[in-house]
Amino acid sequence: MQFGRSYEEFEVGATYKHWPGKTVTEYDDHLFCLLTMNHHPLHLDTNYAQETTQFGQNVVVGNYVYSILLGMSVPDISGKAIANLEIESLRHVAPTFHGDTLYGETTVLDKWESTSKDDRGVVHVETIGYKQDGTIVCIFRRKVMVPKENYLQERGGEQPGRPTPVPDKNWPGPVSPA
Repeated sequence: MQFGRSYEEFEVGATYKHWPGKTVTEYDDHLFCLLTMNHHPLHLDTNYAQETTQFGQNVVVGNYVYSILLGMSVPDISGKAIANLEIESLRHVAPTFHGDTLYGETTVLDKWESTSKDDRGVVHVETIGYKQDGTIVCIFRRKVMVPKENYLQERGGEQPGRPTPVPDKNWPGPVSPA
């Protein structure tokens, strides 16, 4: 399975639909809030959300929604990235609730070769996240520095840094075809 892309593999206008989706549970949302010290009652206090907000229920914290979508995009977009250069914009346009399933897709807006190093380029992308009913919940644009093929070949190819298994008393080595 492909994990990320080299500069040459990106096409302006291409859209990558990330799979699978992720159903957001109350536990996921609460754990993320606690880990990041976001203790706003809109996310953690069901009574508060029911009694005092327009939503009538807890809303999933926006940074978790963004993090899920960013993570979903890694196998298609930044799995081979040299660096994430910039988050240009981030908009939360509709709420996500516990039990919603998020899906994402990313479109390549532009790409250009690095002016300082000839073994890499920059890809400008937009990711949209949407719920099971198609409602868009989050939109963000970012710029990612990705390697060219020659960069990857100089560093070990498709899976750089992957070790070779060493035979020992527990595993004698690869089985030879009979």
